[in-house]
Amino acid sequence: MTTALNPTSAPSVRSLAPSSTGSRIILLLLLIYVPLAAYVMFGPQIGALKHYVLIPAIPAVLVLYGMAVRAWRDSTIAVIGATLVFFWLLIAVSAPYLPILDPNKPIAPYALPGAVKNGVTFLLGSDLRGRDMLSRTLWGCQRVLVWGITATSIAYVVGATFGLVAGYLGGWWDEILSFISNVLLSFPVMVLFILILNYLGQSGFNIVVAVTISSAPAIMRIVRGLTLDMRTRDYIFAAQTRGEHPLWIMMVELLPNARGPLIVDACLRLGYTTVAITTLTFLGLGLQPPDPDWGLMIKEAATAALVWKFTYMLVIPSIAVSSLILGFNLMADGLRELSLKD
Repeated sequence: MTTALNPTSAPSVRSLAPSSTGSRIILLLLLIYVPLAAYVMFGPQIGALKHYVLIPAIPAVLVLYGMAVRAWRDSTIAVIGATLVFFWLLIAVSAPYLPILDPNKPIAPYALPGAVKNGVTFLLGSDLRGRDMLSRTLWGCQRVLVWGITATSIAYVVGATFGLVAGYLGGWWDEILSFISNVLLSFPVMVLFILILNYLGQSGFNIVVAVTISSAPAIMRIVRGLTLDMRTRDYIFAAQTRGEHPLWIMMVELLPNARGPLIVDACLRLGYTTVAITTLTFLGLGLQPPDPDWGLMIKEAATAALVWKFTYMLVIPSIAVSSLILGFNLMADGLRELSLKD
């Protein structure tokens, strides 16, 4: 991870987001994230539009995947990682339109994979309440992706802002922010999660708060280090000579030039956040029923999986969450590989 965050080995503009296509990438990301977040977070509020809100996101995922494969074709690892991540993204935005069963409808408990019960074929079996495992696995990626991406994004906004301020302004700004960061980093991450969620309560929004508090200090230190290195560059002195405001220098001159290491770290941190959300849900402190979620599926199957023939209830969601985390990690490794080639 240290190598990936070295400013001298920052992924090139070509390998990450060419300037000529940067606006298109941002637009496609918004077309994917905004409908998916609205569907998961505010489904009841949007009413009848809920059935149509995800339609624009489907072609956006396919187009963005094609752009990623073309940009990262020199790195097999990055392409494999992108394939895993975009597979689950595509499932997340197309789940309402797939010919699968209602994930919350009980039909036949403890149906083994391939069994036919009550006129329904359970390709991956059913859980202890009779709900289709295939449907729940496919639907389960929605909440993990939405809350994971939301929490990581907000953590980056907070961490990057504080890191820029501490690194560029220095002085007592740096001392205070670094002290707060060191205090928060002294807590084990999972202990900090549990403390925050026990105090605030269990919900997706509180997971965002917990991830921000736990991740922002580490992000701040990365951005601070990059800022300390870059603030002595000639283009920063030129901006200061022109009389530019410090905020303009931080946001326009410093932050864009630090994006390479931050994108690599973001891929890794998305994997960490996915693990954290799944673990918290398993412990009963994360996302709550009835909607399907991989952590909930693992938690509910923990007892039934003690019987060998029902271990599929535990293995299937575990493989799903592991594949998503592996995808994020491979993307990070692939981007680092591309940066070394450049």
